Amino acid sequence: MLQLLRIENLALMEGVSLEFEGGFTAVTGETGAGKSILLGALALLAGNRADKTLIRQGAESCLVEAALLVRNHRMERFLAEAGLPPCDDNLLLLRRILHRDKASRIFINGGIATLAQLQALGEYWIDFHGPGEPQKLFLESEQLALLDLYGGSQEARKDVAAGYRSWRNLLEEIAEVRESGKLTPEEVAFLRSQLKEIEALQLSEERVQKLEDTHKRLSASDDLHHYCDKLEHLFLDSSGICERLRESLLQARKLASLDSAAESLGDRIESMLIEAGDIANEWAQLAGEAHFEPSQIKQIKADMEAWLQLRRRYGPTVEAVLNKAASIRERLHRQQNMEQILEELLAKADNAEAHLREQARDLRSQRLQAAQQLGRATESLLRQLGFKKPRLSIDLLLRKDLAAHGDCDCSITFAPNPGLPLMPLNKIASSGELARVMLAIKSVLAAVDATPVLVFDEVDANIGGEVATAVARMLRQLGTAHQVFCITHLPQVACVAKSHYIVTKEQGEDSTSVAILRVDKDPSLRLDELARMLGDRLSESARRHAEELLSQSVSE
Repeated sequence: MLQLLRIENLALMEGVSLEFEGGFTAVTGETGAGKSILLGALALLAGNRADKTLIRQGAESCLVEAALLVRNHRMERFLAEAGLPPCDDNLLLLRRILHRDKASRIFINGGIATLAQLQALGEYWIDFHGPGEPQKLFLESEQLALLDLYGGSQEARKDVAAGYRSWRNLLEEIAEVRESGKLTPEEVAFLRSQLKEIEALQLSEERVQKLEDTHKRLSASDDLHHYCDKLEHLFLDSSGICERLRESLLQARKLASLDSAAESLGDRIESMLIEAGDIANEWAQLAGEAHFEPSQIKQIKADMEAWLQLRRRYGPTVEAVLNKAASIRERLHRQQNMEQILEELLAKADNAEAHLREQARDLRSQRLQAAQQLGRATESLLRQLGFKKPRLSIDLLLRKDLAAHGDCDCSITFAPNPGLPLMPLNKIASSGELARVMLAIKSVLAAVDATPVLVFDEVDANIGGEVATAVARMLRQLGTAHQVFCITHLPQVACVAKSHYIVTKEQGEDSTSVAILRVDKDPSLRLDELARMLGDRLSESARRHAEELLSQSVSE
């Protein structure tokens, strides 16, 4: 349920903070007063795309935020999977800011969110039914979606869609194998030569690293020998470091024979001599490692050249080259076993299709039962909406080919009056009739629709009289299970609303502003508005009629 809505600098509205109750809420006002601003604010919070022209003239930004009381486990899972903060005490907080000169910002429960996340979340809490809503009923896909919603077949439909994707993927794989064709002997030989080049190097990350290090040492072997020889002379020559340490040790031992305090100094010199000898040996070992036989040099250079060629052809990493090798092996395997692979794929595709057709039949069976129940329930409500003997039929049309939604399509046909044939909805001339059909279907679906907030924008257009009264009752009944907002020009509808808001426009010489005022708490203000809707707020007959409407709505 929408509890709080705050709007700042949206279109002609400077600022308003509204608190709402559950049940049926009517929004009224003169034509052009700005009632659509309220719908626009809700649409922004539902994730609709926004134009910066919505920002009030002279303002740098506009803001819309709302607090909603929700209890929806699926929505909580969505928030968790999206990495957004959870609802605190079942309170969902939405905030959207549009800037004139910089990027807009969206917050869900205080966390920064994307427009796509706001759109996905909107599907859980709000459903709009505007003037173009009846046009959706012309689409067979929309009719089928409504039927599946009523029959509780959404999960079965998802299973069919998943099975359809798997089946189509197998068919595409079969087509790919067939289109690739049988390789010529020359193509097979070329692929095998490529694979042989890769396998010859026995590639691994460790082996390539060792090859590159060895090649680098080979390239610098002359310099390595030069510096190793020089260091060896410095340590091992007759006047080198080791010889001088030996002489120093001899003198230190003589000193220690005269003064025992010098004995430790001799020991330290001896340690230095041992360490210097070890270092000299390691210079010699390193120089030996830098020495390569001609055959070694040839092999290292050949391996390095082969590795560089593989990198140029298939990618700069060992993984890329190994992936290419795997691809070649798979292609050769397919070449050698094409008939067997095709046979296996065809068998899988046949099994997938058989399973899919079984799923589709089960789904169609659910839809047939739901279609009969939905048709009867809708006809009953249509009689309440002013049709004497309406007939509405929901037919399932078997498809020639399977589709993601199953093996059948849906067609809703309607005859508003006795003696008329059933015809598709798009053949009905009256927009008022269409609006009532849509309202009846939506009312039936309300029992199974978990969306808490329903918004109707002039759903009562092109109707009046007793039909308007019936529509009003139906909207009020919807308000027992949902929070319903309805923009209306009909006093019969406005008078039965639990909450009633008026939108007014004030125009000065240099500015125009829109305000929203709740009037159901003030009988005098509400009576004025209903009288205006009846034709003249100053007319005594209009005011008496308004009083009668209000008293009747209270007594019902």
